[in-house]
Amino acid sequence: MSIASIILLAFVLFFVFVIFYYVPVGLWVQAVVSLGPGRITIVDLIRMRLRKIPPRLVTDSVINSHKAGLDTITTEDLETHFLAGGNVANVVAAMIAADKAKIELPFTIATAIDLAGRDVKTAVQTSVYPKVIDAPKDGTLAAVAKDGIEVKARARVTVRTNIPGLVGGATDETIIARVGEGIVSAIGSSETYKKVLENPDNISKAVLIKGLDAGTAYEILSID
Repeated sequence: MSIASIILLAFVLFFVFVIFYYVPVGLWVQAVVSLGPGRITIVDLIRMRLRKIPPRLVTDSVINSHKAGLDTITTEDLETHFLAGGNVANVVAAMIAADKAKIELPFTIATAIDLAGRDVKTAVQTSVYPKVIDAPKDGTLAAVAKDGIEVKARARVTVRTNIPGLVGGATDETIIARVGEGIVSAIGSSETYKKVLENPDNISKAVLIKGLDAGTAYEILSID
């Protein structure tokens, strides 16, 4: 084989590689079969390549949202969120989970939560399945009742995510600190340590009344 033939073959192979890289025909066929013609075009896929956006990520996310009945999410929305540094797959998964759980979660809110550094998918899961926070995380709280007897206590705080409060809302540490302060205050206001031991629910009720979850990313359901 002559040098000219080798150069021509190399050029042809390079050209074919470029064509298949920038024009993912297989991905476009998958999009047409799953979404119908016109939803994601060849031009869209080429534009994603040129903008260094993974076409597979966006296409799969649009297909998943479409199958879940969320047809309002567009390729442009997902491309913009990706370029902003967001986790596209996580946002789509969170919106699908929220929709199935009948939780209102607009795309703009989901992306804002994601860009704020919060795990929006976990947040939705915690909203459906509340989690328990130990207060304090380790050890016990010590407080003195009015009769001078020290009482040691631990609390288990059941919370669920307050989705609107995720952007800018305080986290677990604030809940733990506030609940701890509330328990110490409630024990300190008790006439005797015996009342605390006889009716620990009174401490829980006194703490819950204070609305310690204000300004946080959680809603306190119970304190035990």
